[in-house]
Amino acid sequence: MREYDILCVTNRKLCQDEFLRRIDLIASNHPAGIILREKDLPEPEYEVLAKQVMDICSRYGVPCILHNFTDVALKLGAQAIHVPLPVLRRMTAEQKASLCVLGASCHSAEDAREAEQLGCTYITVGHIFDTNCKKGIPGRGLEFLREVCGFAHIPVYAIGGIAPDNVADVRRAGAAGICIMSRLMQCENPEEEIEALANH
Repeated sequence: MREYDILCVTNRKLCQDEFLRRIDLIASNHPAGIILREKDLPEPEYEVLAKQVMDICSRYGVPCILHNFTDVALKLGAQAIHVPLPVLRRMTAEQKASLCVLGASCHSAEDAREAEQLGCTYITVGHIFDTNCKKGIPGRGLEFLREVCGFAHIPVYAIGGIAPDNVADVRRAGAAGICIMSRLMQCENPEEEIEALANH
């Protein structure tokens, strides 16, 4: 089975089909992980969805990375969580110790340094290129990505506007992998999309 360096970041509002079916399609193509990032959901609803997505990911042996809700992650026995920096700062040593994977979203070199010092096992940095998800805000560019990758001692995943025509530049800049949201939520064929991103 081929291993990919692609993290899928979810956004059920972008899905053209039923969300759990889309998760199943993506998981069946074995990305490096699926970050369940449904920011608008209240914690109880997120917990219900997290159980379902964790079950799907488990079926395919794909890591399910929960987002933001540390209590939900602990309650469900999740092995991985991705958090914004403010949440990371509040996490206790006990909470961190219960996780195998801890990621954080970083938007500057200072963020990246802090996240690493606070115990992250990987970080995402972005947005690298212009993207509809951040309309009107210019991408930080490859030089920014190169700078963060140059000092980081943990894997750096690039996010924001990444596509088959620029993914090779992202990897050359030192990224351990890439995060994809819109393309995998909206594409007709996740297998073809993952292959296209992997083969450039």
